[in-house]
Amino acid sequence: MKKYLKLFRVEQWVKNTFVFLPVFFAGKVLQWELLVESFLAFVIFSLTASAIYIINDYSDIASDRMHPEKKNRPLASGAISKLTAKLLLLALLVVVVGLCFVAKELVGEVVWKFCTVIVAYFVLNLAYTFKLKHIAIVDISIIAIGFVLRVFAGGYLTGILVSQWAILLTFVLALVLAMGKRRGELVNAAISGKSRKALDGYNVQFADIALSMSVTLAIISYLMFTVQPDVQEKFGNRIFYTFIFVVFAFLRYLQQTLVYNKTESPTKIVYKDRYIQITVLLWVFTFLTFIYLNK
Repeated sequence: MKKYLKLFRVEQWVKNTFVFLPVFFAGKVLQWELLVESFLAFVIFSLTASAIYIINDYSDIASDRMHPEKKNRPLASGAISKLTAKLLLLALLVVVVGLCFVAKELVGEVVWKFCTVIVAYFVLNLAYTFKLKHIAIVDISIIAIGFVLRVFAGGYLTGILVSQWAILLTFVLALVLAMGKRRGELVNAAISGKSRKALDGYNVQFADIALSMSVTLAIISYLMFTVQPDVQEKFGNRIFYTFIFVVFAFLRYLQQTLVYNKTESPTKIVYKDRYIQITVLLWVFTFLTFIYLNK
């Protein structure tokens, strides 16, 4: 079972929690129906992402076998056969289509917007897998767009309009994570003496500048979100002070990236860094408290 979970990259599903942001930022986390719809969006997006991971691993078997860590992936190591991977890929796609019909029963004809986002994500990531991941800047932009599509998916399935500031915040936050990963890969490549095509067009100095710029934009975007009239009407003007958690989390991430070089995989921070975990939990708790108090 473990090898199948590894093939599906279940640990990466944490990225798909972005589909819950529309409900969260709209202050409607106490509405059970919207949470169910968001969870369905999460499952569909996660299975679609797993299908992409299988295609990516299948196409990179040869190169992964030469990588010190990726050689342990199920397909590269031979733990799962190519035929099994193809059958699992087909099964995932069938389940995704089936769940889209379930979504239609919940939200009606507007489900086509959600399905369009899922198809766009799938096609975009196919292009990323086979070509675009080797083009500097385009690669991290596609990763960031993928996070924006997650937010749109959650918004379309729940019928919640996503604000422009929330979209911008999501995009630049994803850029921070993607650039942090690229920087970690650059540092590791310099240590090991082994690089790869995806790193062409990057160097550590450029990564540091782009990372700092993205963090600055993310903080500004969050501040602008908190001072929007409709946001302050929902949560009260005290919501502005949650910026403290946001700034601390970004500073911690920069410390891990620039000082300790520990961010080749951003998801590792979510699972391992206690400071960021506590900060995120405090931020979520504060948000929920403000929602409850304002109700």
